[in-house]
Amino acid sequence: MTRDEAIALLHDWTKTDALRRHARMVEIAMRAAARAHGGDEERFALAGLLHDADYEAWPDEHPFRIVALLRERGDEELAYAISAHSPRWGFAARSTIDRCLFACDEITGFIHACTLVRPERLRGLEPKSVRKKLKTPAFAAKVDRAEIYASAALLGVDLDAHIAMIVAALLPHEVELGLAPLGA
Repeated sequence: MTRDEAIALLHDWTKTDALRRHARMVEIAMRAAARAHGGDEERFALAGLLHDADYEAWPDEHPFRIVALLRERGDEELAYAISAHSPRWGFAARSTIDRCLFACDEITGFIHACTLVRPERLRGLEPKSVRKKLKTPAFAAKVDRAEIYASAALLGVDLDAHIAMIVAALLPHEVELGLAPLGA
């Protein structure tokens, strides 16, 4: 699947800007993860872009609609990575792409939540600030903290370094993502 095909599919199945933005943010994080962990940047990016593509249209079947479509197209690697992006579906993250998607999804959403309460948004966001917010259960309450810690451990990365990598990757896209400083 090409990126253009993935974007068309995402836009066909996902109508809200919020979920499209999340997909784009995880795509960017996965590109950085590919560079950091020796993966294929385009493949990792597709996994990030498509990982929640079916969530809005078929929340009770997520992620199995997108997984089935990828399998029909013969793309077992992406299908499996998306199956394993959360442990609640019972698929262990086995490969680097699986572990990176698992490690990028929840924390990227949490970083996004952290930016929304800061006037400078992404600029100057430090891992220690993100970690402090992780300790506040009421902040972004739907984010699974255990998944964030477990995924970083499984990937074998220091969580602070992982957060810093994602923030650095997102920063050049701050305008596109609606995360430029307030008043900028």
